[in-house]
Amino acid sequence: MIFSRGRGGRHSRDERSGRQSADTQDLAAAAEPEGPRRGPYDIGDAPPDVQRLDLGSLRIPAVQDVEVRVQANPDGVIQQVVLVHGESALQLGVFAAPRTEDIWPEWREEIRTSLAADGVVAEEVDGEYGTELRARVRTPDGGIADLRFVGVDGPRWMIQGVFQGRAASDPVAAGPLAECLNGLVVDRGQEAKPVREPLPLRLPREAAAEAEPQPDGDGSGPPVNGVVSGHQHPHRSEPRPRRDV
Repeated sequence: MIFSRGRGGRHSRDERSGRQSADTQDLAAAAEPEGPRRGPYDIGDAPPDVQRLDLGSLRIPAVQDVEVRVQANPDGVIQQVVLVHGESALQLGVFAAPRTEDIWPEWREEIRTSLAADGVVAEEVDGEYGTELRARVRTPDGGIADLRFVGVDGPRWMIQGVFQGRAASDPVAAGPLAECLNGLVVDRGQEAKPVREPLPLRLPREAAAEAEPQPDGDGSGPPVNGVVSGHQHPHRSEPRPRRDV
């Protein structure tokens, strides 16, 4: 930017000062870090005014026609979260991670090794969330199921998502499930945890009261605020805890 000395006295000084002030404000605005344009979000970056289901460390946005199914113990501690939309499903897990290291690359390799031990070939592909794994596995009833593993590293946490059904073989079909993944919020907390330890998930109080297993039932109940307590058996990888973070 070129400045020239004018002859207008105070008026020119005021005008120049005004231009400098505006330029300074523009530079300051440009220097302000922008929040992520999509999630999963850390709790400090989450967009406000979005209706979400609070499961403790994980908060799931309300998306039309997406059903949230959870498997919880009698104390309301959630052991599994699966989102269902039509012929597709998305299993979610959230884990502790180091402050300065991504764990998805190593985690992904361990999934591939585990699948290979079962005779399943997993293919690495570039996807919307970076490198993904896709595989076809045999189900307990002898059928074939497509799986698509995605991972998102955040500040001291990692989310693993496993797409199943149509959304596994065709990412375009993920639709509302991808919208849920993009809108997830993680509340990591400040306490130290072993790397890869699952972050605690709990049913909302009102849902825990209504989703208690019935003596003669299978543990499934009617939807409570979009939550269904039931039994799902998709593939999952078991994390191996490491140092505290």
